[in-house]
Amino acid sequence: MTEFVSTQLQGGVAYLTLTRPQALNALSLDMIRAMTEALTRWEADPAVHAVVVAGAGGKAFCAGGDIRWFHKAYHEGDPLLDQFFVEEYALNYLIHRYGKPYIALMDGVVMGGGMGISQGARLRVVTDRTKMAMPETNIGLFPDVGGGWFLARTPGRIGEYLGLTGVVIGAADALYAKLADAYLPSNVLAELVASLQARTFGSGDAVLAHVAGYTAGHAGACVPSESRLAQQAGSIDTMFGLDTVGGILDAVSDAPGDWAAQTAAMLRSRSPLMLCVTLEQVRRARSMSLADELRMELDMMHDVFRHGDGVEGIRALAIDKDHQPRWNPGRLDEVTPGRVRAFFDTKWREEAHPLAALGHAGRG
Repeated sequence: MTEFVSTQLQGGVAYLTLTRPQALNALSLDMIRAMTEALTRWEADPAVHAVVVAGAGGKAFCAGGDIRWFHKAYHEGDPLLDQFFVEEYALNYLIHRYGKPYIALMDGVVMGGGMGISQGARLRVVTDRTKMAMPETNIGLFPDVGGGWFLARTPGRIGEYLGLTGVVIGAADALYAKLADAYLPSNVLAELVASLQARTFGSGDAVLAHVAGYTAGHAGACVPSESRLAQQAGSIDTMFGLDTVGGILDAVSDAPGDWAAQTAAMLRSRSPLMLCVTLEQVRRARSMSLADELRMELDMMHDVFRHGDGVEGIRALAIDKDHQPRWNPGRLDEVTPGRVRAFFDTKWREEAHPLAALGHAGRG
């Protein structure tokens, strides 16, 4: 294991913990490789019946990929920048198709790459501290790590809303959007883990039943707030079901109320190009298998640093921190259909695609 990933096997359960709290457990390539190695080994180990993944430090499960490293690697021409996404997406696929129960304790910040290592879990537990988002359009990227696939499978047009705005949601909204399965107060998570470690399990189903019983039966397990997404579902479906980003922005801008005003402001601050790319991504992903969608994302990511707004977005947010990105183009009406389509052109022959091993076209 790396210094930022720890593992433990006890009572038939393997525990995988991200231990980079000073960076909100952001993923490095070494961490992705360590997780892939551990999960592959455990899947073949008859002594392991289930896996529990968590983040150390009390503030974050995982805040995503290490975007500062992305910026550095781009400017240094480091070939590992492309390799990072190849291996990250392969890990995401492994988790979605994992042969044993994989349980994600999504306490604190769960964004970007953190969603990639949790959305494929058999059981996704959120807390009162959960801050969930796919905020990529804010840094000139698109919701990757399978984001197009799992956002497209949320109710109604919530996927378009979350993907375009990058808005941060809490536990109630995550449960409503079917991006989480169960809720526990954050101060009870340690009790849950202790209760798991105090037992020996003979099957993955027994582990799942124990966690489900704990979340259902524990006092305070009811979500403490109402879902705002549920309250705005009608407006989201109407506005974010429109054909173009321009149409969506016009509709939101014309709508009354604080929610509409805040949503319009978020959209106006995002990369116009990546808003259009993201809308196309989510719409395409609705009819795609996970494997095909991840291959599509790798095609898209190949362009995002070379011809998109990724480098500039990361500079403005995380490097210079001036929060004044110079998007190219700067206006929605300057984004051409051809430039959007170019993100979806594959760069490899089918058999030579770096993610060809994930499965055959049209299948999982």
